[in-house]
Amino acid sequence: MFEFSDRCVSWTVIAVSLTALSACSSVDSASNRLVSVVTPYKIDIVQGNFVSREQAAAIKPGMSRNQVKNILGTPLLTSIFHTDRWDYLFTFKRQGLAPQSRRVSVFFKDDVLVRVEADELPTEAEFVASLDSGRSTGTVPVLEMSEESLKASTNPASIEPTKAVPPLPASYPPLEPPAAQ
Repeated sequence: MFEFSDRCVSWTVIAVSLTALSACSSVDSASNRLVSVVTPYKIDIVQGNFVSREQAAAIKPGMSRNQVKNILGTPLLTSIFHTDRWDYLFTFKRQGLAPQSRRVSVFFKDDVLVRVEADELPTEAEFVASLDSGRSTGTVPVLEMSEESLKASTNPASIEPTKAVPPLPASYPPLEPPAAQ
């Protein structure tokens, strides 16, 4: 009789465990459905030096390293093994779109620009437009005053009198204590 109750308890524990595990799988599938509907927000990742078509057109062979740096900025990559080469790399990763990658390499000889190798570069306006794509701008506020509001603001009768501001003190206390004598 003692053996029978141990077996009964064992089978009961096994049955309860299997029931609990089957319940977990149904909860798991429900949570998977929920996760497939709700996706986390992923930020736009902009890395490196953006070089526009206008900037690349502004650098010419014969310029010094300092002149090139003033136009393009500090290079992202400089190598001690390739001291006569600067690389400007740029990557832009946005959720739902293919990552963008661009490279501009400038080559020097005796601290003078010799040549430039670059991928197809966008203009500054094209780049800014690509940043704002997919965003709703809403209504743009009017930035001009109407004739009526302009006249009302310049009419001295329409300006409300302000409270009198108390005069400033004639002298201020010293910032530092007087020196000991």
